[in-house]
Amino acid sequence: MNWFISAVSSSVGKKIMMALTGLFLCSFLVVHLIGNLQLLNLDLGLSFNTYANFMSHNPVIQTISKGNFIIIIAHALIALFLTRQNAAARPIGYQVNKGSKNSTWSSRNMGLLGTILLVFIAVHLYHFWWAVHYGGSIPSREYLTDHGDLSSYTDLYQAVWFAFSNPYIVAFYVFSMIAMGYHLYHGFASAFQSLGLNHVKYNFFIRAVGFLFYFVIPALYAYIPLKIYFLTCSSSCSH
Repeated sequence: MNWFISAVSSSVGKKIMMALTGLFLCSFLVVHLIGNLQLLNLDLGLSFNTYANFMSHNPVIQTISKGNFIIIIAHALIALFLTRQNAAARPIGYQVNKGSKNSTWSSRNMGLLGTILLVFIAVHLYHFWWAVHYGGSIPSREYLTDHGDLSSYTDLYQAVWFAFSNPYIVAFYVFSMIAMGYHLYHGFASAFQSLGLNHVKYNFFIRAVGFLFYFVIPALYAYIPLKIYFLTCSSSCSH
């Protein structure tokens, strides 16, 4: 056990843990996006509320969800440790070569981008996760099943649509997704480098999948609140 603690405590070990937790969070982004896209189904919230109810009550999903919180915290703490370690190792900074000539903007501002994402996660959880589990302010909605029975679900669909009718909330979400895109632009490729998996034979594949994560997925996340906002606006204007 001591060898594992020593390995994780080392600089290389921290970078490997940073990479593994980051890649796990990338997989979570995909699953969460698939569920969130149900918000765009114009079925009075049946698809999304069914999905949200399943995610909230399935014991396996709940266990993974709690583990996800731990991984987010671990990812942030390791990033803080590595940032302080790098700063201590280079107290004077660059004198000959400017950082802007040797690195991308996102790589130099990962701390800022990560902080923005932590604020976003806190706001997002407060608005929806906390409201569902502890707020008690979201009403239920009944749907008629194929068998003629009524199923009652917490109407998180309506709560999300109401939130995304606010232009300030939409702007905050879109801004946060831009920050996530820049964060992943550096973080995704860096994770494979930390794991020693960057090789000329499959670097093209890593770049292609990286494009999916740092551009396509954040764009789709941003598209959801924008789409809902403009649908809400067009509906209210028509009345």
